Amino acid sequence: MSFFPKISFQYEVEEYLTKVFRNKELITALGAQEAENKYQSLLSHLSHPPGFTTVRVNTHLASVKHVKKLLFEEIQKQFKGLCVPVLEHPKLQDILLIPVIGPRRDLKKHASEVIVGAQCGYAVLRGAHVYVPGIVSTSRFVKAGDLVSVYSDIEGKCKRGAKEFDGVKVFLGNGISELSRSEIFSSTGPLKGLGIRMIEPVYLSPSFDNVLSSHLFLQNLPSVVVSHILNPQPGEKILDMCAAPGGKTTHLATLMHDQGEVIAMDKIANKVKKIKQNAELLHLNCIKAFCYDGTRALSVEKREDKQEGPPFLPESFDRILLDAPCSGMGQRPNMAYSSTIKEVTSYQPLQRKLFTVAVKLLKPGGVLVYSTCTITLAENEEQVAWALKTFPCLQLHPQEPHIGGEGMKGAGLSLDQLKLLQRFDPSAVTLQGMEINSLQDFREDDLISLANKDCIGFFIAKFIKLNSK
Repeated sequence: MSFFPKISFQYEVEEYLTKVFRNKELITALGAQEAENKYQSLLSHLSHPPGFTTVRVNTHLASVKHVKKLLFEEIQKQFKGLCVPVLEHPKLQDILLIPVIGPRRDLKKHASEVIVGAQCGYAVLRGAHVYVPGIVSTSRFVKAGDLVSVYSDIEGKCKRGAKEFDGVKVFLGNGISELSRSEIFSSTGPLKGLGIRMIEPVYLSPSFDNVLSSHLFLQNLPSVVVSHILNPQPGEKILDMCAAPGGKTTHLATLMHDQGEVIAMDKIANKVKKIKQNAELLHLNCIKAFCYDGTRALSVEKREDKQEGPPFLPESFDRILLDAPCSGMGQRPNMAYSSTIKEVTSYQPLQRKLFTVAVKLLKPGGVLVYSTCTITLAENEEQVAWALKTFPCLQLHPQEPHIGGEGMKGAGLSLDQLKLLQRFDPSAVTLQGMEINSLQDFREDDLISLANKDCIGFFIAKFIKLNSK
């Protein structure tokens, strides 16, 4: 049952998506009504957070059992004795799952209000506290220590520093202000640090601020699946083409027991810095991060022998991960998607440029995994159809583990080809809240099955490059 309104799009984007989810192949397979029901269910899911928090254990430093015990104790402390289970996953043995409690419909709203930006609001719905840079406005007389109700300005209409706001706002829960209004909007420049400590969020998830930071990495479940599918081996040379912020990069290095070489690239310097920080935090030494545009990563000239970084010679890598820049429509929660149709349709040609470079950089017999966190056909199944047609050396390969559903109809792929793809579709499960009292009624297997489905929208394809004859 929905707690928030369905995700909203700009008119042209909504038209575009409607055509995607009412394509002829899909309607022939499902029928018009079933296809429409699935689409509407997806729109509802996207505005709500996933049903579970997923954390990946840094098995390079500690065992899953040890971290599970520490995490359970931390959650009990944060939730003041509430008994929320920490689950291991039978097919993803380096993750822990924590059910999200909510939505809590009985929270009392306070007279003092704080309005936060949409991105800050989404972080709150996934367990974060409110930091000062995310605060857009507060009621006139907010003081440090006040109980306040926190709302998200999902359309970005509230003016910074406003004393009241009557636009579209979504209730996120209640918290205690750490600062006064005058401190939050200080003229000496924006403060950093904690602004509101959430004590009654609508969705109860643990906060991971400074919690076991060398032992845990917050990741969405499908993002963890990707690295397992690439399956890097110790001693290999791996390329993560669009690597920031480094969750998958550090996972690949961990799976290789920090033996071999993981080259991570991103074209934005600050993001590369973040990759390096995460590698250091998790004590991983085989990662080399470079600020470089992946579309230019293929060298056409002979390289210096000592040159470590890009561009690289053809057939340099054993395995390549292309977690491509995309329209990001699978991210949850998102109540108002702001990109224009021009932005949405700009990703397909960029992804093809990156993919073409990846194929050339891959050794014969090597593995290429392509993934996105979006729900369109153009960036997912259509890219697979294009790749198979454009590169006869590529073959689709079964994925292990296969936890999501199969690919979506509409790009002309055969049923056998669709079965080799993995599409995580949040609408595959009924939107349901989770109450603390009902948790004990669930079998662990049922909770795992729910976690596999109630996650972000995501797509994965795995290719093998055949040996050139």
